[in-house]
Amino acid sequence: MALNLNTLFDYEYLAQVQQLSLRIAQAGKGGRLAEQKTSARGQGLEFADFKPYVAGDDLRAIDWNIYRRLGRVFVRVFEEKQDMPVYFLQDASASMFYETTPRIVPALRATLGLAAIALAQHDSVSLMPFGRNLDIQVKGLNGKNNLLQFARVLAECESQAATSLTTAIKTLANLNLRKGLVVIVSDFFDNDGLQKVLAAMANLPHKVLLVQITQPWDAQPELMPEWQGELQIQDCETGAEVAVSPTPDVLKAYKQVYQQFNQDLLKAAQAQGAGLLQLDASQPVLPQLAGLFAQGGLNL
Repeated sequence: MALNLNTLFDYEYLAQVQQLSLRIAQAGKGGRLAEQKTSARGQGLEFADFKPYVAGDDLRAIDWNIYRRLGRVFVRVFEEKQDMPVYFLQDASASMFYETTPRIVPALRATLGLAAIALAQHDSVSLMPFGRNLDIQVKGLNGKNNLLQFARVLAECESQAATSLTTAIKTLANLNLRKGLVVIVSDFFDNDGLQKVLAAMANLPHKVLLVQITQPWDAQPELMPEWQGELQIQDCETGAEVAVSPTPDVLKAYKQVYQQFNQDLLKAAQAQGAGLLQLDASQPVLPQLAGLFAQGGLNL
C-alpha cells in the first residue's frame, strides 16, 4: 500500500480520537500554560494547598478566613498547568514496510491519532523516525491547526534499511529534552535484542507509551500462506537467509520464543509504569486505540 496523505488523514477518525485525552503524572517545567500538572507552584488556576506566609509571598494569596479563625497567616498555593511534550519515536525500518499489508500504515495512523489528541489538548509534539539512527523531523509543534502539517510529514515516511531502537532511545535520552511522554511505535523486532532495548528504555527520564505493531502470524506463523514445505526465511533488513523445515517441533519452539518476547515486553512496561498497546495491523486502528483509554483518558 502506497503511503500518501489520504491514507492517513481521515476526518472521522481524527474527530473521534480527539475526544480522548493523554495525561502524565507530572509534566516538566518550562513549557507553555496548558493542561498538564507540574510540580511548579504559583498563581495558577487549580488550588493545591496552603502554606505559612513568608516574606515575599503575594499578599493577594493570603487566606483571611484562616487568619480570623487561627490568628496565623497562610497563603493559598495553586498548581500550575503547562503543556506536555510528546515525543514520537516512529519505527521506519524495512520490517515495517515489508509485508503485503505493511505494518507502517496502521503504525502511522496510530501515531497521527495520538498526535491529534495531544495537539487538541494544547500539548506539543515532536516526530523522530528511526532506523539505524534517530532523525528529528518535527520538533515542538503545537496547536491543533498544525495537525495537517504533522500528517504531511508522516505521509513522507520512507523505509530505512536497518533497525537500532537501542541507539534511538539512547540518542533521545542524551538530548536533554524537557520531561514529557515518549511514544514508541514499533514492532520491537531489533537486531540488538529486546533486552538491550528494554535496558535503554529504563534510563529514559520520561514517561513511556509503547505501541507494538503486530500481525496475526507473529504468534501463529502457520497462518502465513507460505507456511508449507521447505521455507527460505530472509531477514528483510540484513538480507541474511536461513532454510527452515516447518515441523511441529520448530513451530512449537518459535511460539515459545515469541510468547517469552511478549511477556518480557509486558513485564518491562509494568515495572516502569509504561503503557502498552498491542495493535493488530490487520484490524481497524480506532477501536484498538480507543480501548487503551479507560473512560476516555489515559493516565501514565
